[in-house]
Order: sequence, then structure tokens, then C-alpha cells
Amino acid sequence: MGGMGFIENNRALCMLSVLINTHLLMAARDAGARDYFYASSACVYAAGKQLDVHNPGLKEADAYPAEPEDGYGWEKLFSERMCRHFREDFGLQTRVARFHNVYGPHGSFDGGREKAPAAICRKVAAAKLFGPLEIVIWGDGEQTRSFTYIDDCVMGIDKIMASDVVDPINLGSDELVTINELVSMVESIAGVTLKRRYELDAPKGVRGRCSDNAMIQERLGWAPSIRLREGLAQTYAWIENEMRAGRASL
Repeated sequence: MGGMGFIENNRALCMLSVLINTHLLMAARDAGARDYFYASSACVYAAGKQLDVHNPGLKEADAYPAEPEDGYGWEKLFSERMCRHFREDFGLQTRVARFHNVYGPHGSFDGGREKAPAAICRKVAAAKLFGPLEIVIWGDGEQTRSFTYIDDCVMGIDKIMASDVVDPINLGSDELVTINELVSMVESIAGVTLKRRYELDAPKGVRGRCSDNAMIQERLGWAPSIRLREGLAQTYAWIENEMRAGRASL
């Protein structure tokens, strides 16, 4: 896993991850495994579909014509195709879920690999505990995303593996928020109000990205439902506790 800063500055390393899935597919085939799960990403979606902050939701078909995130997104899209062809050629029952910004307690929250919710929780906690009462936000804060709590992700994987859905499917929340709104939620949870400083030249990714959940609702009769504020409250409490205990690099 990597945050946008890591992804934009380590494209070759992200591409090398294709070897993990390739070797695992080969090992699963050779061992006679029946089922195989691949964790893909919303970064496979075409950049031209993500230019508006009011993103209507990315449908599974929006991955083609291909124009994914450079490096990381191409690796994920290629690995999806590898899964498809191992299913077609060798009978390995592959399932592919496109994760949309998974977060929660016990995940990375510093060092560059963390997603936006964990990074914001860390920054707010650091300001609250140690000062100064300010926060640095990458971009103008108006870029939009949807964020998926870990419990929904785990349940979704279980349901997808038990289904007959063989094509890649979205596994993400459709609750769209701006990064500024994300910061406000965490401030409210922490009980602080911070001065905001924007780094407009920092890595910020696409302008707007959200999950369209029509397929998962139709095929599984289920979709992620844990609200962002609920998940953030659990995540912030854990991160603040870790920072109080000195288990973070500031």
C-alpha cells in the first residue's frame, strides 16, 4: 500500500509489484488451487473519467479505454488481465476487487505508505498533542474521494469470494467528500480547530474519484455501508493512542 506521495515518486517499484501476482498465479496453478483473490485498485480507472470533483462514481467499465494511474495503476490493470487469462487458460477461479482507499485502525499512518484518512488523523493528533495548532494539506483540499472502512472491505472480500462474479468489481464506499471535509471531520472528532496551510505543488492525484456500487448491489445484494465519520472515529482514536505511546515517527 502507498499514499499518493509514494506512488508518484516510486513508479518503477510499483510496477515491479507485478511480479508478486505473476508468481502467485503460477504457484496457485502448479499447486492445483481452486480459488484465487486479487486485490486491485481504483487507480486502474481512466484519468479522463476523474477530472471533476463532482465525480458521479466510476463504473467497472470505466477502466477502458485504458488510461490508469502511471506506474501503480498500470501494474494493477495488467495484473487483472493476468487473473482473467489464468482463469480462461488454466481454470483457476480468480476473483478481483477494486479497492477504493481502504483505511482503519492498525493500518499504516506514517512513513509515506498511509492513505489520506490515516495521514490526516496523524496530522491532527500531532497538532493536538504537540502543537502548533495547524495542518498542512496537499493541494487545495477540494479534490474528492470516497474512503472504505476496513470492516466493509473484509466483508466484501468474503462475499465476492463466495459469489460467481468473475469480472473485476468495485469494493468501495460511495460517500464522496472533499479533503477539506475529511479534515473537518477529524478535527471535530479530535475536538480541535486547526489553521490550514495548503501545499499546492504536493502530490494530489486525480481531481475526483468515487465508487459506483451498482454492480456490487445487483450481483451481491450488498455494498459497503459504514459511514465515514464512524470509521474515522475508530481510526483516529487508535492513531492518537499510538502517538501518545510514542509509536510514530513525526
